[in-house]
This record gives sequence, structure tokens and C-alpha cells, in this order.
Amino acid sequence: MEYPAKLPLALKATSERGGEAIGAPLLGRGRVARPFQFQRRRLCSVTPFDPALLPTGIRSRILPGINGLSVHLLEAGEAGQPAVLLLHGFPELAFSWRKVMPALASAGFHVIAPDLRGYGRTTGWSAGYDEPLAPFQMLNMVRDQLALVQTLGLREVHALVGHDYGSPVAAWCALIRPDVFRRLALMSAPFAGPPRFGVSSVRDIGPDLAGLAEPRKHYQWYYAERRAAGDMDRPEQGLHAFLRAYYHHKSADWPGNKPFPLTGWTAEELAKMPDYYIMPLHATMPEAVAPYMPATEAPWLTDAELAVYVAEYARTGFAGGLQSYRCGTGGANAADLTLFSGRRIEVPTVFIAGASDWGIHQIPFALTRMQEEACADFRGLHLIPGAGHWVQQEQPDAVAKQLVDLTAIATAA
Repeated sequence: MEYPAKLPLALKATSERGGEAIGAPLLGRGRVARPFQFQRRRLCSVTPFDPALLPTGIRSRILPGINGLSVHLLEAGEAGQPAVLLLHGFPELAFSWRKVMPALASAGFHVIAPDLRGYGRTTGWSAGYDEPLAPFQMLNMVRDQLALVQTLGLREVHALVGHDYGSPVAAWCALIRPDVFRRLALMSAPFAGPPRFGVSSVRDIGPDLAGLAEPRKHYQWYYAERRAAGDMDRPEQGLHAFLRAYYHHKSADWPGNKPFPLTGWTAEELAKMPDYYIMPLHATMPEAVAPYMPATEAPWLTDAELAVYVAEYARTGFAGGLQSYRCGTGGANAADLTLFSGRRIEVPTVFIAGASDWGIHQIPFALTRMQEEACADFRGLHLIPGAGHWVQQEQPDAVAKQLVDLTAIATAA
């Protein structure tokens, strides 16, 4: 489809920081090198997307009263049809599902893709670094999805799909409420199961990485630092160039993405991964990906499509999405989640990822544990050629086929 050359931002917002522009170099106090100013953080009201931004058949609306949120949804297909719920990852949006939603709707499903807490046009959250993390802890993210389902008047979700950070959210939804979430597709991020009592799920590898001959750091611990949101809100190269390089570097378009299993959680093994996962010690994420800026736009993510992400993150900043990394690396999730130690996902489950996606190996042995331990009814591992981390955008037809196949799997009554 054709996207407009200029992105309409039909919204009203207030700002804690005076409406400063994000993603632009400062020219002096109060001046920025870009034509538009975006207000950010505590967004009082937003409106749905202009229909011109969306493929035919996808509609946008905002649904209030969802566990304290007003949730922005993209939908396709007719209400009353079996529901398919799509959960995006970081740094993405519900918009990331635009290429698979029409195919699922054509197959007879009511397709629902929300902006998660901390993202896009969903409001009612605040992500100050010194504010409580409880709203972003995993059980509350699950609560968000259950509240959304019930507010939509649904008794169950025929298939739940999660990509990147949406993958663990989807996994926990299905593990805790298999009566509601009846089939599961995890994408790009394997789920190794609930944490075990007395066993640290992932130890901080930072000191070991910093001690390498070429000192490095783990991106998840960097994302949990106070500085990370500001680094990405205001990249020296500008927000468009930062996101273009970031998305390119993790895609199949970058020839260096040739993933393989790692043998352990050691600095030497982890350092085999690209810079977007194991970063130069003193680099910001924009600095780490800047050398990989492509010469041209990607056919799977045009400049007009990228402009949607740029506009949304310019308005909200990245802090909301980064809160989940703080919950994970700082242990905020662990105490609650050990309640489910030993429990398995009982519903039919598939795993989908790009064949060029390092995400499937970034936690050693997680892929095997997902198949052999975490999922009682694992139905298949699908690695899609020609795709990296953004598999539903890079190869949407192949992903849609796998999801339609998932919906046909019979489940226990």
C-alpha cells in the first residue's frame, strides 16, 4: 500500500519537559534541528491512527478502562469471529503486525493488536526512572491482556501470538490462564519456563564482559540503566537514522546475522553475538548500530512506514518499553513468578523466528528447554528463511501461513 509522505499526528498531549523535540541534535537552548516539535511523556489524550496510515481492512481505536489504561488497538476482521491477539515487542508497536493482520482476517478471524503498556498510543502509564516498577512487572502485563480480552467481551482467545518482549508476555498469559488463551505462538524469544526456587535464572555477566580484551556489555543491562532512555530519545544521528540502522542491523538484510547455538552463559560465548546484543563497553545503543546504517530503505520497512515509528517514539520516548528490562535484570519479576515454578504451558504451542535471528540463541539452551520442558504440547519450530528478528515484517506471508496453521490445531475442551 502507499503511505502518505507526511505523517499526520492527530493527537493532543502535555509534556513534563516543555514539548522538547526528540531525536534531534540541539542547536542551542530551546532550538532543535527538525521542523516539528513533539510533546512527550504524560500524554493526556491521543486519537486513533489516521486510516490513511493503515492497510485496507485495518482499523484503529482506543479502548478505555483496561487495568488503568486506555489501550490503542489495531483490528481487522469482524467482531464475533474467533479472536487472534497479537503482542508486539521492543522497540515496536501494534503497527508491526500490519502485514499479517489482513491474511488472518481473511482466514475468518477477529485480529486484535494492542500497543502494550509503555508504548505508542496506549496511555495511563508513566515511566519515570524513579517511579515504581510494579505496573510493568510481568504479572501486571498479563493482567493487562486479560482485562483487554474481558472488556472486548471475549470468553477466550483462539490464538495468542507474541513477538520479542511480547513472547514472554504471551507465554505467561497462556501458562497462567490456559482456559482463556487456547493456542500459542511464540516468536523470536524462546520461553524457558518459570524461574526455579533457589536458582538464579540469568546472572549478571557484566563484570566478565567488561574484563574481555575488547571490553563489552550486555544490552539488557544497558537498557536497565538510567541513561539508556535518554541515549535513544536523543541520538546524535537523529531518531530516523538510529531506528533505520537498528532495524537493519537485526534483520536478514545485514549479512553478518548468521546465528548459531552458544555453549554457555560466559563472556567468551556471549561475545560471539553482534554488537546490538553484546555492545562495546562505552557505547550507547545509537552509537553501537550507527556503523550499520544501510544506504537505502528496506522493501519490508519503507521510509514512510519507518516514519510511523519515528513519530510515535519521538512523542513518547523509549522509557516505557525499557521498564520491562529493568524488571527482568533487577529481579523485580522473579519473586512473583516463582509461584509458578514447575508449571508448564499446556496449550498447543509453536515457535516462529527468522532463520537469521540471533534472538533464538541469546540465552543459551532456552530454545531446547522451551521445546522439552516448558511446553507440554509443543507442535513445531519454524525458522523462516530470509528473515531476521523482525520476522512478521520481513516475511509476513510465511508468518501468516504458520499462524493460520496454528489456528487449525484442535484443543482439549
